[in-house]
Amino acid sequence: MSPERRREILRNAAGIGVAVGAYALSFGALSVAAGLTPLQTMVLSLVMFTGGSQFALVLVLGQGGSWPAAAGSAIMLGSRNLFYGPRVAELLDRPRGWRRLLTAQVTIDETTAMALGQEERAAARLAFWATAVSAYSLWNLGTLVGALGAALLPDPKALGLDAAAPAAFLALLAPRLRGREPWLVALAAAAVALALVPVVPAGVPVIVAALAAVAAGLRGKPVDP
Repeated sequence: MSPERRREILRNAAGIGVAVGAYALSFGALSVAAGLTPLQTMVLSLVMFTGGSQFALVLVLGQGGSWPAAAGSAIMLGSRNLFYGPRVAELLDRPRGWRRLLTAQVTIDETTAMALGQEERAAARLAFWATAVSAYSLWNLGTLVGALGAALLPDPKALGLDAAAPAAFLALLAPRLRGREPWLVALAAAAVALALVPVVPAGVPVIVAALAAVAAGLRGKPVDP
């Protein structure tokens, strides 16, 4: 791997970390607005470390949903990371023991995409770990700043932070919807969720919509509108 390629990978990894940290600022604030303490918010980011799932969890809690419903929504969204595991393990020479646990913790969309985007195995390993360090550190730093900032407010909901959670969640997911089929699946799942809102407890529509999206994806063909 040339020095120029190494510098490019490190530069791209730093840029991803900055973008992730910016999202983390809003997550920290929205989590506190949803009723979590700064400590609980930090534990979520340190242990869970998957933005979409974390936003889903605080979104459900902010709307009055139960913890089981919120956890179910987060698990459904986070389950996609399981499919990254085999390919990442191959690129990283199938780590064992604590290295395997550490690799699993930081296997997310960004680290996987950076690793798979390289032509050389050495470059793939550098891209994965550089992105992991950058994203994990800045995500948790952003979470801390956002949570502490919101905790200083007498009432975070008075500024509309609780209402901002759905918008932030959609902004996080929108870049992943490329092509006709993902949009059709997303719209169908949204329709299912909206139809269930008046008749089921908060949080349940998100879980059912996620299950509908998974079922549509398993069909292996576009969903007819």
